[in-house]
This record gives sequence, structure tokens and C-alpha cells, in this order.
Amino acid sequence: MIHTLSRVWSPQLRNRRDIDVYLPPSHGGTRRHPVVYMQDGQNLSDPAKAFAGTWRLDDVLRRLAEDGIEPIVVGVHNTDRRLSEYSPFPHARHGGGEADAYLSFLIDTVKPRIERLFQARRSAADTAIVGSSMGGLLSLYAWFKRPDAFGHAGAMSPSLWFGRERLFDDLRSEQLPRVGRLYLDCGTAEGAATLRDVRALRSIVQAKRIRRSAFRYVEDRGGRHDEGAWGGRIEGALRFLLAR
Repeated sequence: MIHTLSRVWSPQLRNRRDIDVYLPPSHGGTRRHPVVYMQDGQNLSDPAKAFAGTWRLDDVLRRLAEDGIEPIVVGVHNTDRRLSEYSPFPHARHGGGEADAYLSFLIDTVKPRIERLFQARRSAADTAIVGSSMGGLLSLYAWFKRPDAFGHAGAMSPSLWFGRERLFDDLRSEQLPRVGRLYLDCGTAEGAATLRDVRALRSIVQAKRIRRSAFRYVEDRGGRHDEGAWGGRIEGALRFLLAR
């Protein structure tokens, strides 16, 4: 079941957006569910809303539920300020750098509303953030900057070109979260520079001596930078991030 929260106001960003909430089959019973916050929410399952194809997430969630994996997935739509809202640091050419305000929107506005309206678990250990491209960059940033809110992250084909050196410097200098999981991936057909950057990020994470059980890196042979490729990998990502 998909429940849409229409025109949700963000006091942090001074704009509105729709949020699609995917409820698992057992929602409404006695149990509470882990929560996954996903970016570019309009691209997840409905072709009428999507601007670049869909991930067919509804089919993925159906298969997960058959195996007893039943998260609440919160698909947060992007706005025309997507590049700015998903970027942790300003870019000399593209501007941006509103990721902290966007994360405050998720943590202080969206998360309490989800926990009030639905049977959502509240702890960081039961909360993941996932995105692709710029949404992947945002999700990676959220994981090491706000582990108090997001215990797990899926960074799918993250756009590391945006603020690459500052991001890498921060990752090298800061301690990674001691708990939680990080999923990182990239398609081999996304371009040499993209693949090089993601492999460099993998090396940085591994050099921090992250537990092997807490980190999964995937290279999708022939995978491109598009919704179809991410839709093909999201099931494996969620199985890893939501493992008990």
C-alpha cells in the first residue's frame, strides 16, 4: 500500500514536496517496522510521476515481504533545487551546499511525522537512508554526519565529483560510525571517472578498518547511471541494510 503525504512543508528549505510512504503488508498489526528514507521518491514505482523511469520498487518490496523483510519506505520527492539540496558542499560552478538543511528537514520534520502516523521504529539502528547519483552522495554524507538519525546508508552510484576532495578529506579525518552498515555500488558503464571515484571511496572506507559485515561494495558489470540499473540493485542493497 502506498500512502501519499501531499505538499509537505519544509520550514528548513522553505518549500513543499510530496512524500510517498510504502507500507508493508503487516502494517496495522502489533509490530513496528524499520524505516528506509529514499531520495528522488517520484522515480521509485509510478511511471506517471517519474521523470527518468522507475525502480519498480513496489515489486521489490513485495519480494522482500515474502521473506519476512518488511520496512516502511519513505520516498521523498525532489524539487527543482535537487542539486543544491543533495549537495553537502558548495561547488564553484554549480553552487549548492544545502545538504545539512535538507537532512534537518528529514530528521526534524519528516521523521517525527512518519513516526506519529505509522508503525515505525524510531532508533537509528532501525533507520536507513538510500539514494542514487546526487541522492547517493547525500545518503553517504548523512551516514557519517548524522549517525544518530541514520544507522545505515545505501550510496548507489554516488555523484562524488560534487565536492570530491572536501568529502574525501572529511572521510579520511573523521571516525566512521561504530555501528550500522554502508552499502556502496557503481556500474562499470557509468564512465571511467565515476568508477575511479567510487573505487577510491571504497579504499578510504576499507582503510578505516570498517567491519567486513558492515560494508558491502558492488560493481554492476555493464550497469549504467540510470533508474533501471538502480532498480536492479536495490533489492540486494535493502537485504543487506535491513539484515537483523
